[in-house]
Amino acid sequence: MIARVACAALLGIDAFRVDLEVDLARQGLPAFTMVGLAEGAVREAKERVFAALKNCGHRLPPSRITVNLAPADRRKGGSGYDLPLALALLGAAGVLPQEKLEGWHVVGELSLTGELKPIPGILPMAILARNEGAKGFIVPADNAAEAAVVEGLNVYGVRTLGEVAGFLSGETALSPTISDPADLRCEAALSFLDFSEVKGQEHAKRAIEIAAAGGHNLLFLGPPGSGKTMLAQRIPTVLPPLSFEEALEVTKIYSVADMLGHNQSLMTTRPFRSPHHTISDVGLIGGGAYPRPGEVSLSHRGVLFLDELPEFKKPALEVMRQPLESGSVTISRAAISLTYPADFMLVAAMNPCPCGYQTDDRHACVCSDFQIQRYRARLSGPLLDRIDLHVEVPAVPYEDLRNESPGVTSAQMRTRIEAARRLQSARYEGTPCVTNADLSGRWLEDFCRLGAAEHTFLGKAVNALALSARAYTRILRIARTIADLAEEESIAVPHIAEAINCRTLDRQHAA
Repeated sequence: MIARVACAALLGIDAFRVDLEVDLARQGLPAFTMVGLAEGAVREAKERVFAALKNCGHRLPPSRITVNLAPADRRKGGSGYDLPLALALLGAAGVLPQEKLEGWHVVGELSLTGELKPIPGILPMAILARNEGAKGFIVPADNAAEAAVVEGLNVYGVRTLGEVAGFLSGETALSPTISDPADLRCEAALSFLDFSEVKGQEHAKRAIEIAAAGGHNLLFLGPPGSGKTMLAQRIPTVLPPLSFEEALEVTKIYSVADMLGHNQSLMTTRPFRSPHHTISDVGLIGGGAYPRPGEVSLSHRGVLFLDELPEFKKPALEVMRQPLESGSVTISRAAISLTYPADFMLVAAMNPCPCGYQTDDRHACVCSDFQIQRYRARLSGPLLDRIDLHVEVPAVPYEDLRNESPGVTSAQMRTRIEAARRLQSARYEGTPCVTNADLSGRWLEDFCRLGAAEHTFLGKAVNALALSARAYTRILRIARTIADLAEEESIAVPHIAEAINCRTLDRQHAA
């Protein structure tokens, strides 16, 4: 007798349907065969499932069992096939009628006692079940809240194999898990950090406001102790909240990476990732024998902060060129090629020289010109070109440190940033652009038109500073954001001048 149960497998951050088929034949010697490109954890399901069935009071007759995972040419991994396999075995043995199994999507890992354990990647599987019009989605109870975020899908959280069998046979009743996205979005506020705690550094705060308003990348240059890390850590407090669609995107990545917090069903705040400079290129960009999301993908729709930028391995930095340009990263292996989203705001910090004190009047720099040149050469020109704003963060004078008057707060900055984002949202409706940082090609020409005076001013700057075409594009994008913060429709010369002033390294190279 043959039984079939629908489940799912992950491919990147999306899921595809898997039909788990079981043929239970009474002829021949007892045996168990699994086909369909199953990996180790899937093949080991046999031992877990048989023990769980026995401990739940179900004994299968001696049979020749064949399990097929279709489509047979796509890899299946993980422990989420335990519950579908157990139900299919019960269906093939006649304990559960096949019609009771049809239309349901089922996933879950079984313990030897028949209890269900949570698995990663539930959210994309729930989206697949919804898109296929499933009757419902049966998952471990600990995964139910995450799956219930998907609207239009009945999600049933269960704790034991016996509970599932009783529910499908009609002996017991279960209520679907309810999740209200509006309640989830009210989940805790941003942070106890605030820009009012940062003394001085008004120029750096202005640069952060520009970067956050337009989604631009940002590099801080300054001596040790000038507050570069302190500034970066407070950037999430001024970013606009995630939309529900963005929250789903981010949650899918964290669900696949098995990094959602306990009882967390939806990522409601923008990610802030700060990997150590010893991270490998695989850890930063993603990969492995079977590719997994790296830090650039875990920072999607949020901030990736790289402190001590020149200390990162050069290969790790160079592979960031693709995601910085395209907002996604493609990882290719012999057996598979995956694309992960990686649309993040890069914030980096570095010292001006190996000792750190080249720009600090209070300390003598002990670095030679050769040492400084070699230190800065760790960052390639193409990488620096992809960073929109280069801002100097000088040492804080004593007068600013003892100043007790409150500075600009995160709330004040966020109000201006959200106003600028609303202007961009209305302007780019119907286009592939979301923020000014996305402008390129004809969209850049259409939305960053300059007058004669602005063209003349920018042309002189490009020639004097020997700017690349990419730097020219960056300046136009930044100027567009500065104009939005000023709530002005047209880009003027002062906006371009401030944009050029936000690219310190261009001016230093020209000097």
